Amino acid sequence: MLLIPCPYCGMERPELEFRYGGEAHVARPADPGALDDADWASYLYFRANPKGVLAERWRHVSGCGRFFNCLRDSVSDTILATYKAGEPRPDIASSGTQA
Repeated sequence: MLLIPCPYCGMERPELEFRYGGEAHVARPADPGALDDADWASYLYFRANPKGVLAERWRHVSGCGRFFNCLRDSVSDTILATYKAGEPRPDIASSGTQA
């Protein structure tokens, strides 16, 4: 079972308490009305989905109910870091593995 540390509660809890919220740090278009259908579909549905480290949004639904961001290795399914919404993405290369 995957254990996810909530940066707000300060507790590591089973993934069943959380809900995946998609890729993190995706900026909403400044003027959505100016986008054509292809650009709007690209914003809504297409994500990077790299093999390796991915920044994701999660919500602690069975705990504090807050959204936070998580760096997860999609190959090993290892949580490398969690951080509060609005904080910058940690540089895991220079700071080492953190949770």
